[in-house]
Amino acid sequence: MASNEERFSMALHNTTRVWRQALDRRLKDLGVSQAGWMAIANIAKSKDALSQIELANRLNVEGPTVVSLVDRLVKADLVERVPSETDRRIKYVMLTDAGQAIYAKVKAVADAYRKQVFAGVDKDRLLVAVEVLEELQARVEASL
Repeated sequence: MASNEERFSMALHNTTRVWRQALDRRLKDLGVSQAGWMAIANIAKSKDALSQIELANRLNVEGPTVVSLVDRLVKADLVERVPSETDRRIKYVMLTDAGQAIYAKVKAVADAYRKQVFAGVDKDRLLVAVEVLEELQARVEASL
């Protein structure tokens, strides 16, 4: 029988995977891939402009992968590359107006789905789960 730690790790991995699949199905009509809407969401949620390498790190992909993803998003007029004023090697990725509009749709779909999934889940149990996940995230980040 699997330990609670093993069960938790498996549940976390599987929940993340199926959550993304469920959102991807709901967002397929936007004409943007899962990688595309995840990039757009990360850019939109960032307090500061993201460089391509920062975006790659947030998406957990390699630099060349994010370059081709950003190329596709630029071609679709959803993002633009903005050169750094202090370091010409750095390009920031910013949403265009069309990218902002896509993000608004992504956010609306994700918010509605989240509300549906969490309906009926006890708020106190949810808070405990959030606190455990945040603690584990901090521990994992500290171990990197």
